[in-house]
Amino acid sequence: MATISKLETPRESRRSLRPNYDPEVIGRISEAFARFIGTARFLVYMTVFVATWIIWNFFAPENLRFDEYPYIFLTFMLSLQASYAAPLILLAQNRQADRDRVTSQEDRDRDERNLAVTEFMVREIAAMRQDLLSDIKEMLDEKLGSDSKGNAK
Repeated sequence: MATISKLETPRESRRSLRPNYDPEVIGRISEAFARFIGTARFLVYMTVFVATWIIWNFFAPENLRFDEYPYIFLTFMLSLQASYAAPLILLAQNRQADRDRVTSQEDRDRDERNLAVTEFMVREIAAMRQDLLSDIKEMLDEKLGSDSKGNAK
């Protein structure tokens, strides 16, 4: 058995302080998140959450309220959610645009092939029509020629 020298094997990458992530996984997560945010269910959940928050902090006993009237903490949480939602939605839109671009290119390629096939079929039908017309003319000439010989007798 041959042994592998250290020069023939690639060196393992060194650890980095930068996070290692799979862009495909992040893309799928962002698409799922954007899909969920665009549903009526999400709007109902957010409405119930905000209404519950406001009602609790308005009607609860003073010592149980955790966010008084200007609802600064609620505003902060909604801003935080929006700051994460916007880039994720943009990422999902970019992925969809890439898929649409590929699909449209495939559609153009298929349309070009279909056009080439159609043009070929049109030429073939025109050639067959010409052949058929020439065959009909020959048959008519033969028929007329034999009729004129038959009438001449």
